[in-house]
Amino acid sequence: MTVPTFNTVAWFQVGAEAPEDARRFYGELFGWQFDIDPDKDGYDLISYPGGGKAQGGLAHAGGNAHYEGDDNQALFMVLVEDVAAICARTERLGGKVVKPIDSTPSGLRFAYVVDPAGNRFGLFTPPMPPQ
Repeated sequence: MTVPTFNTVAWFQVGAEAPEDARRFYGELFGWQFDIDPDKDGYDLISYPGGGKAQGGLAHAGGNAHYEGDDNQALFMVLVEDVAAICARTERLGGKVVKPIDSTPSGLRFAYVVDPAGNRFGLFTPPMPPQ
């Protein structure tokens, strides 16, 4: 298994108000497989046939949204070493933090930001492995 490099797109998220329709569409279109995320209610993990571990997520949007900003759109997520530092740098460069830093029970930290043109994307740092 290859470990993604920091500062690269290492995850994607699709938001859908009708997650069952999204599962059917992407499952039939690409053969994607969906599993409920044990860390986050209203979120499914997406894996590819033969791909092993999950590479993306399906956020239940609309009235089922777990986080503000989980809506009907695709979002790329960049793996970073320090979410707080990149959020601060984003603001210094004219972007905005639109979803402050949050974390999952497993320790994954993430935030949503927008670039100066208004394009939203996510930042995340994976959970630290147990010592």
